[in-house]
Amino acid sequence: MGSSNRLFNRQRTVHEILGGGLVADVMLWRRGNLTMGILLVTLAAWVVFEKSGYTLLSLVSNVLLLLIGILFLWAKSAAILNRPAPPLPELYLSEETVNEMGAFIRAHVNDILSASKDIALGKDARLFFKVAGHLLLISLVGGLTDFLTLGYTSLVVVLTVPALYERYEDYIDSYTIFGYRKMQQLYVKFDSKFVNRFRKWILEKQKLS
Repeated sequence: MGSSNRLFNRQRTVHEILGGGLVADVMLWRRGNLTMGILLVTLAAWVVFEKSGYTLLSLVSNVLLLLIGILFLWAKSAAILNRPAPPLPELYLSEETVNEMGAFIRAHVNDILSASKDIALGKDARLFFKVAGHLLLISLVGGLTDFLTLGYTSLVVVLTVPALYERYEDYIDSYTIFGYRKMQQLYVKFDSKFVNRFRKWILEKQKLS
């Protein structure tokens, strides 16, 4: 199938569009064990949160408490029994890393503040409607489900829809393009039968007045 029969006349593969690399491999199930592991771990986390009544903050606190407790007892017992201390990675944050993170956050925060200022001053109506539409969509979705369920559902969609599309892209592209062309034909018919008549009626009224 030629590129003219692809959605948006694209010539790149789905893997290339997703950026290639590990992330694209995971999304397209080219590393099936890793993708399945991510889905199972997130499903287990979702079940824990939904059924146990834990919140994210309480679960993280308990896990950290258990971790530091184990490490503390391990270190004390190692000192008493003359055993090696628990192996820990080097816990150090370099100044370069902090500067890079700060510059990244600063740039994005300034972009958000600049866009907010343009919206507040009425300079960019298109951006206002775009942001308002996204916020309204988030509000509607948030009213139907909680954050954890939404996050897990979004992850499932991300890890299934691209893979299914890559597998059946010939069929999906052909049927989507066929449907789009049919919609164009219907629009042309609707425009010629109703919209043009309505325009002519308005022009006639204007001439009579």
